[in-house]
Amino acid sequence: MYREELIRWSQALMRDMHMMVYGRGGMPLLCFPTQDSMCHNLEDFGMIDCLSDYIEGGKIQLFVVDTVDRESWSDRGGNNAWRALRQEQYFHYIVEEALPAIKEINPDTPAVTGFSMGADHAVITFLRRPDLFRGVIALSGVYDADYFFDGWMDSTLYESSPERFLPNMPADHPYISLYNQRKMILCCGQGAWEEDGVRTLKFLESVFREKGIHAWCDFWGFDVNHDWPWWFKQMRYFLPFLLDDK
Repeated sequence: MYREELIRWSQALMRDMHMMVYGRGGMPLLCFPTQDSMCHNLEDFGMIDCLSDYIEGGKIQLFVVDTVDRESWSDRGGNNAWRALRQEQYFHYIVEEALPAIKEINPDTPAVTGFSMGADHAVITFLRRPDLFRGVIALSGVYDADYFFDGWMDSTLYESSPERFLPNMPADHPYISLYNQRKMILCCGQGAWEEDGVRTLKFLESVFREKGIHAWCDFWGFDVNHDWPWWFKQMRYFLPFLLDDK
């Protein structure tokens, strides 16, 4: 399998950021790793092997980015304004720097995906810029800034809090039409360590329904835990829908 590590300076984050590329063509997938993880996360935990037939068959090309979660969402007890600003800087890195780097390699419109905290990033990125992405698969996210910031909020964090900004989106906002032209798949299990995922996804599902947004929110069984073996199964289940194979 073709794999390459790209290292580029980020002006938004003022540091080198790494990106792993897997495959030579197909639908580009911008992938966010699990909480606090870096670009080798999917390979280290077996997701690349799990999807190797899709990658080597030229159906998808994966672009896995680094995170700065330790400075933002995970830095509980840190300065909240700085944490929120760091997340905003990361968002700008993704859409203004990582995405153009991806398009240099593969000009097709990418989808976004992520696992656990990575699902949060995928949903935030997609909902904020549906004009840039063709769809999203988000697995086992916790879509609630209060969970990470203990109820603290400012205007910067609000921009990365779909549970706050989406209910306030006007019914005639042009993004609603864009969402409905894309494929939105959000899933979590109902087993161990998924309680907050279920709670927050059910809330987002209710907002989607109220706004007329056609998102697929899927809740798997009570034996489905917040862990890689289930994300393998979920990715293989949902990818054909994203690729129009089903």
